Amino acid sequence: MSTNTKPTPAIIYCRVSSKKQSAQASGLESQEYRCRQFAEEHNYDVEAVFPDDVSGGGDFLKRAGMVSLLRYLDRQRGKNYVVIFDDLKRFARDTEFHLRLRRELQIRNARVECLNFRFEDTPEGKFVETVFAAQGQLEREQNARQVLQKMKARVEQGFWVFRAPVGYKYEKGQYGGKVLVRDEPLASIVQDALEGFATGRLSTQAEVQRYLERQPLFPKDTPKGEIRAMTISVFLRKPIYAGYVRAPKWGISLREGQHEGLISLATYQRIQERLQETGYVTTRTDNHEDFPLRGAVVCSGCGTTLTGGWSKGKVRHHAYYRCRKKGCDHYGKSIARAKLEGSFDELLSSLRPTKGLVSVATAMFKDAWGQRAALAEDQVDHVRAQIREIDSKIDKLVEAVVEASHPKVVSAYEAKIDNLEKEKLLLLERAANPVPSQAVFDEVFEHALTFLANPQKLWNSGVFRQKRAVLKLAFGDFLTYDRTTGCLNTKKSLPFSMLAGISGEKKEMVLPE
Repeated sequence: MSTNTKPTPAIIYCRVSSKKQSAQASGLESQEYRCRQFAEEHNYDVEAVFPDDVSGGGDFLKRAGMVSLLRYLDRQRGKNYVVIFDDLKRFARDTEFHLRLRRELQIRNARVECLNFRFEDTPEGKFVETVFAAQGQLEREQNARQVLQKMKARVEQGFWVFRAPVGYKYEKGQYGGKVLVRDEPLASIVQDALEGFATGRLSTQAEVQRYLERQPLFPKDTPKGEIRAMTISVFLRKPIYAGYVRAPKWGISLREGQHEGLISLATYQRIQERLQETGYVTTRTDNHEDFPLRGAVVCSGCGTTLTGGWSKGKVRHHAYYRCRKKGCDHYGKSIARAKLEGSFDELLSSLRPTKGLVSVATAMFKDAWGQRAALAEDQVDHVRAQIREIDSKIDKLVEAVVEASHPKVVSAYEAKIDNLEKEKLLLLERAANPVPSQAVFDEVFEHALTFLANPQKLWNSGVFRQKRAVLKLAFGDFLTYDRTTGCLNTKKSLPFSMLAGISGEKKEMVLPE
């Protein structure tokens, strides 16, 4: 071209289908290079380049680069531009949006030129252009359908195909494709949170939320480092953490996954049960170390949990617990913190068994553990028999589905099959668990027996979190404070009730036959 002619102002638009292509394949840079060569050959003066890294399907106004390009043209009214594309597929891969984008550029007096396609403003040219746009849409939709079919097939085989959940990452599988593997240390954090909620150590979703917010590596929802309540609700309901996958929108029911679970299926089921329960000794957002019994002790008059606070005296502040229920005879009446917590300390002291009783209890626990191990083998055989029975029921229901014609009947049969499949998965997990050994007993019960021997020691440690743990582990219900006697009445947890039963047994000689 002659260099005496004034260059035509031009804009380059580049697009790749994903951020990964943009970062790894240098697709945007190569497109820009080719477009600049084309502009130089045709005496075009490139003023700006607008890149995008999103899919070609859908509304072009959702592409940040294209929106910026149109705004640039709006600011340059009265100036005729050439918009250069590397390939027609970079323009739009949807017939409707292709034509709309062409009109938007025509309104702004912008001419479109493409390296591999010649736009002609004739009936024949418009027809060919529409055919090419429709072909691009067909290819995109066919590719999308093929990808969806492959994703469904992967999920049906037990592979997760969506974004890796927190605690997992993708790695290349042994037989191709990507599989989920533990992503430490996040995996251990997630596991601890889930098991903590299942066991009651984290008694509410709010406690799980605060626990995860304290973990620097766990992703947060807000810049302030907060996690939304909905995030926790979804987090606790994900079966993928138990090693299972499902895709209800694709009609794929719960099935064993091809990845290692962070928790067992039984633990997951316990979490789902706990989500339906109400917690005891819940953690409030305003809990303070000054009042460890707040939320655990109830008023004897109305049964409302006592609150705690400081009152200003003439010389210094005083700590009190109070009933907060209006209409109660004890409403607003203060109980000195020292008096109430002194009664609690006496109650804890009364729970402490003798050394001999602890030894007896330890021997009983070991004996029971041994009996459990002996029965475990028989239980596995029984579980396998249950699995065979469920398989038989499923086979009969499948036959009934084939013969049924009414949609409601088919739906009812399918629901029963789904429930049986879930029951079968739980039984399979139980059958796969090994029989616990004596070493496992020593590991599990070492800390528990230490606590049973002296719960007061853990309370007197001064650690607020451990004090709250004592309330959950030692008592099975709220404590009731009697203002008249100054005593605390409560229901002991199962281990302490058992110890009390042993110590209170009457021992007599067995008469001969």
